[in-house]
Amino acid sequence: MPRFAANLSMMYTEHDFLDRFAAASADGFEAVEYLFPYAYDATELRRRLDDHGLRQVLFNAPPGSWESGERGLAALPGRAAEVRSGVERALEYAAELGCPRVHMMAGLVGPAPDPAEHRDTYLANLAWAAERAAAAGVDILIEPINGRDMPGYFLSRQAEAHTVVREVGAPNLKVQLDLYHCQIVEGDLTTILRRDLPTGRVGHLQIAGVPDRHEPDRGELDIRHLFGVIDELGFGGWIGCEYIPRAGTSEGLGWRDDYRGENA
Repeated sequence: MPRFAANLSMMYTEHDFLDRFAAASADGFEAVEYLFPYAYDATELRRRLDDHGLRQVLFNAPPGSWESGERGLAALPGRAAEVRSGVERALEYAAELGCPRVHMMAGLVGPAPDPAEHRDTYLANLAWAAERAAAAGVDILIEPINGRDMPGYFLSRQAEAHTVVREVGAPNLKVQLDLYHCQIVEGDLTTILRRDLPTGRVGHLQIAGVPDRHEPDRGELDIRHLFGVIDELGFGGWIGCEYIPRAGTSEGLGWRDDYRGENA
């Protein structure tokens, strides 16, 4: 059965951030993910995980100036020093939190990009990060993101991400497959899951309803069918619940509880 991780950046926002760990645990989650840990001391986050019996399974490397609109640096020429310092900081948090995965955002490339320069930069930064992370036992993840929610993002399609992973050639560089983004950009999710999960290059899955990013059983996806495909393929990783609850988070978990009940 799929293993679900609560995304504390989007879920439980009715609570202060540090109180979301307790709320997720009370609802039966055994793992959490979120965008960024850096506003909090790593030892405090570790204590919240331990106090509530939770595992940290994913967070993002520093993305540049998020408040100014930056969404990652890895594909941006001239930012290598910031990329490297950000990876080092992320790995310090990963060690304290026992987190085995760090997502590196590629960045926004603007209206007139030089594709070759951005791509060369991306490959070089990912190769350095993967080598550094391997020594810490951490996987580096890259995620295609749809252009409706994030116009100008460098990476948008699954095949492109898998090509990057193959070209870098690091065993700890993997793809973060978000079914919400993938449905908006490409659709054909069953075929993509059956094509990509067996490769071993997918390190993490995420879900949300399409088109509004609410609970995954809302909208156009047949989420039970997709969970069945994921089970059929033997995916042993985590599925991050990266969605915006329509009302209270706990009240919207019927999709998960129903699925667990049907497959108990």
